[in-house]
Amino acid sequence: MGLSRTAGRLRPRGMETHEIAEILNRPISRELLARDLTRLAYVALDGTPRSIPIAFTWNGAEIVLCTTKNAPKLPHLRANPMVALTIDTEVHPPKILLLRGRAALDVVDGIPDEYLQMNGSYEMTDEQRVEWEAEVRSLYDGMVRIVITPTWAKLIDFETTLPSAVEELVRQRAERQNAVA
Repeated sequence: MGLSRTAGRLRPRGMETHEIAEILNRPISRELLARDLTRLAYVALDGTPRSIPIAFTWNGAEIVLCTTKNAPKLPHLRANPMVALTIDTEVHPPKILLLRGRAALDVVDGIPDEYLQMNGSYEMTDEQRVEWEAEVRSLYDGMVRIVITPTWAKLIDFETTLPSAVEELVRQRAERQNAVA
């Protein structure tokens, strides 16, 4: 992954679809994509960043989030649909999947299947599940599906992959050691 110059500024080179697929198909990525929470980062109308935890599901090609039709994040995502996602673990060393993409908003009547699926991983008895689903159906007349197709991905596991800044330090150290040898 190199950098390219646009209008005097450095920006990451775009990723090819097959590069993204290779990262997302790694066993650790698949484990992370099976988790139930991600952090969604987007830019608010006032230009400041926002990062929120939100339930998600991975359908094999897209990240799907569901929210209320009156959610405060929706005007911001309509104005600037570019987003970043972080899915990670709470152990050391952490496993981190970083994604970027464009959010497409899909207003739907009723409750999207994905919403029921993403909330189905919580421990509930069958009776609790029936009560929860009845409550959800009585509360929402519709929802917004936020569909994100990854356009960039990076997996950091601190064993086979590192943050790019640490990778650079490792490369520089190797160059120094080779120069001395």
